[in-house]
Order: sequence, then structure tokens, then C-alpha cells
Amino acid sequence: MARVKFLCDTDRCIECNACATSCKNEHEVPWGMVRRRVVTINDGSPGEKSIAISCMHCTDAPCVAVCPTDTLYQTDIGVVLHNKDNCIGCGYCFYACPFGAPQFPRATLFGTRGIMDKCTYCAGGPEENGSEAEFRKYGRNRIAEGKLPICAEVCSTRALLAGDGEVIGEIYRERVLARGFGSGAWGWETAYYPEEA
Repeated sequence: MARVKFLCDTDRCIECNACATSCKNEHEVPWGMVRRRVVTINDGSPGEKSIAISCMHCTDAPCVAVCPTDTLYQTDIGVVLHNKDNCIGCGYCFYACPFGAPQFPRATLFGTRGIMDKCTYCAGGPEENGSEAEFRKYGRNRIAEGKLPICAEVCSTRALLAGDGEVIGEIYRERVLARGFGSGAWGWETAYYPEEA
């Protein structure tokens, strides 16, 4: 079966935050926590780029490797999910993740982290698909409904792609080839050699 992936095209991202907002609304994510965020690099300079970041559902996920309670696991399609009933709040996953995806939204009286939460690729959790318990703990299961993750679905510029990793890789390859460089770049003819009227 195909492995699913996210890819954010930084040349298309306009920092509108629709992906982060729709994710928060779709899954009723608690106040003070986001499963997806938009980061801008070199803000205000000519090389400014924005990228939407969340759990990238790594093929060889370091968070899964370090979890001492098997809270984190990978499905057959490559989605990294978590079982909140097993989490002890140790924070190993947080330190292992290069994307900062695991979050600990609740602090307890003794300063421990509480139960971890992260992006689920809109695939729910270990409970029965579409159940009230699944929605309460993990949010809506759009994958079971045959839909894309909400963040990718609402992206107006199609900067954020989600789905089969091979297909997404091919889409991105075609975009890069179409952009080209120098006189082969998109818009070159329009900007420098407009049609004679």
C-alpha cells in the first residue's frame, strides 16, 4: 500500500494560516495548542519563505523509536499516530522530533507535561473509526471518510500537498521543472518580452 506524506512548496505558500486555522477548527484543538503552524524564514528580506509545519509522518520516525510506552505507532500507510491512554508525558518524543510536532497542552500540579498531542494526518486514533471517543481524543477521522487532511484541502495556492508520497513527489518535480531558471522561468516572456499590440 502507498505511504502518505505531506509536502509544503515554499514558493507557493503565502502565509495565510488557513491550514492551521482549519485544523484547529476541524478537530476542536484546545486553546494554546496548534497541530500545524506556519513559519516564515528571513522575514522581510528578498529571500523570505514561508512553510507550513506539523508532524511529517516520517518513514523511520524518531519519535516512535524513543517512546518507552509504545504510545506512538505507525499505520500500514505510514501515518504516525499516538495512543493517549498509554502516554506518560515523558517528553522523549518532543526531543526526538526534528519538527517540534509533539505538544503537551496540559500542565499538572507537579509540573509534569501531561498527555502528548500532535497531528494525526486527520486519521483519528486507535478507537473505532468515527466514534465519539475517537473524536474527543484525536479529532475527526477524515481518512476513514475517504478525504484528504483538512489542512491540505483548504490550501488556496496548493502549496501544502498531502497524499501518496510517490504522487506528491511527482507533482513537486513537475512544478520545479516548470519554474525553470533564467529565460525558462515562469513569467519571463510576459515580463521581458510582452507581445506586440
